Amino acid sequence: MIDNFERVILLTGAASGIGAATARLLARPGTALLLHTRRNAEGLERVAAETRECGAVVELVLADLAEADAPKILVETIKDRFGRLDQIVSNAGFADKRRFGDVDAAALRTSLAAITEAFFGLVTEALPQLEASKWGRVVAVSSFVAHSFGANDTIFPVSAAAKSGLESLAKALAYQLAPSGTTVNCVSPGYTQKDAGAHAAVSNQGWQRAAAAAPMNTLTLPADVAAATAFFLSREAERITGQVLHVDAGLSLI
Repeated sequence: MIDNFERVILLTGAASGIGAATARLLARPGTALLLHTRRNAEGLERVAAETRECGAVVELVLADLAEADAPKILVETIKDRFGRLDQIVSNAGFADKRRFGDVDAAALRTSLAAITEAFFGLVTEALPQLEASKWGRVVAVSSFVAHSFGANDTIFPVSAAAKSGLESLAKALAYQLAPSGTTVNCVSPGYTQKDAGAHAAVSNQGWQRAAAAAPMNTLTLPADVAAATAFFLSREAERITGQVLHVDAGLSLI
């Protein structure tokens, strides 16, 4: 066990996209990272190699956050390896654009388990660590689908439910942890450009329509979301808590 870091960060969904961009931005000497993915081990290894080159000390965990014991495994792993946990970026998730009548209750339960319940489990397991940390931060990556309905003529009902629940939990946690100095915030991306070859819930033509739907006529980039997340994790953001920052090229204005 090593405990000589400025901060120790748990980042879920780190193998690609927003999670990978966030890991790269946070990586530096004095930072310890536990990077998680569900099954993209190859992608996670690539991200780990890049972050190690930047001077971070990195450990990896494969786990399905929809499984009840996964949050405990992640928190116990980071405590065993690094001695403590200071910050959590809850990024893992997926989009389901099926409408009412096409999507069933099982899909709703899956979204809630993988996104909302996973966040609840992580922060519950990490609560003593977050309360004790001198640089405690939690950032939950939400989505425009919890705020904008019908953008690009697309709705994501079960994803919206999961992300809305995520934001509510984050705000309640922000209030509870405020006396300790640990902050809790959300970043809400718009339609975000995927890595080349990555699975997407939207077709190529759909991505073009999505970009056109935003007032800035562009997709959100993973680096945009990573920058907002890094700010919330920074020392400079120590008096900002319980907020939702929309990084969506203006999509939330519609």
